[in-house]
Amino acid sequence: MKKIILASKSPRRKQILEQVGLDFKVAVSDFDETRITFKTPQEMVKKLSFEKVKIIAKQYPNAVIIGADTIVIFKGEIIGKPKSKVDAVRILKLLSSNIHEVVTGFTIMEGRRSITKYVTSKVEFKKLSDQEITAYVATGEPMDKAGGYGAQDKGGVFIESITGDYFNVVGLPVFAVAKVLKEFGVDIIRSW
Repeated sequence: MKKIILASKSPRRKQILEQVGLDFKVAVSDFDETRITFKTPQEMVKKLSFEKVKIIAKQYPNAVIIGADTIVIFKGEIIGKPKSKVDAVRILKLLSSNIHEVVTGFTIMEGRRSITKYVTSKVEFKKLSDQEITAYVATGEPMDKAGGYGAQDKGGVFIESITGDYFNVVGLPVFAVAKVLKEFGVDIIRSW
């Protein structure tokens, strides 16, 4: 059985991989995300996932490393994690009654071989009242999530529909990741 490392501090990514029955360890990369240059949001998440994995691969040269980065895009603007409660309110007002994209770039690496891809899902929000936004921001939940909401938590009540991979919206497109893991000799289903 191959050793598998998740190069992420995201509790949501960890939970997704646990839910599908993958046996892995977590190692957090200290990559400085501000150093990256990119032309498109898709290129950004792919580069970030690759750089995170590359750092962890040096520590675990014989393991299969999984890394990912997720962003929200609304009308061409990249929306990361809110910088403050005021910013969280601004973001949720933008997303209210609109469709946005959630893009996750992921890299899987073993030794010198790596595969990097990205997955896009579309999320439609219901119309949010000021009271709903204020109450949600007061929970603290939006603060550590791209786009200022968690589809798998309280923020799920704002989502009218998702087109694409639900797990991508949570932070890891498990179908696409499982498909690439197979190329590295890791079959999640056979590990059950």
